[in-house]
Amino acid sequence: MTAMIAEPREFHMSIRVADLGASTLFYEALFGVPPRDMTSRYTTFIVPHLALNFVLLVNDKGETLDTYSLYHLGLGVAHRDAVITSYHRAVAVGATIVKPPRTTWRGIPLHELWLRDPTGYDIEIYARLTPTELTAMPDDQTPTYLVPGTEPITA
Repeated sequence: MTAMIAEPREFHMSIRVADLGASTLFYEALFGVPPRDMTSRYTTFIVPHLALNFVLLVNDKGETLDTYSLYHLGLGVAHRDAVITSYHRAVAVGATIVKPPRTTWRGIPLHELWLRDPTGYDIEIYARLTPTELTAMPDDQTPTYLVPGTEPITA
């Protein structure tokens, strides 16, 4: 199948946020780059390593933002250790952890970490499993937690 878009170079996305200042700090820490432009109405990030032009917009109408419609944003990383390192960095900056680093086996097996931004959008940080890692899949496909002490407490 031929792609509809000829010779794509950059992905652009804009989302509305509840608190532009808090969201700017969160995404600066997430992407590891400072904002390219900032006004009282928007912040723009140019993220070369992702070929991404990402814009945060103020909530002009003051209405409740529907974070249900945008299920989540995902960022793929190179490997399992990058997911774990991302977790420790997220904790260090006070990010909200939704799901700690774990390996999930159902569907497309992934090493994953889920964060939540200040508006309530979920961010999935993931790495695909190597063929060798896939051989460790438990028979019951129970998730494997990657950082000791982050497993859910079971009664």
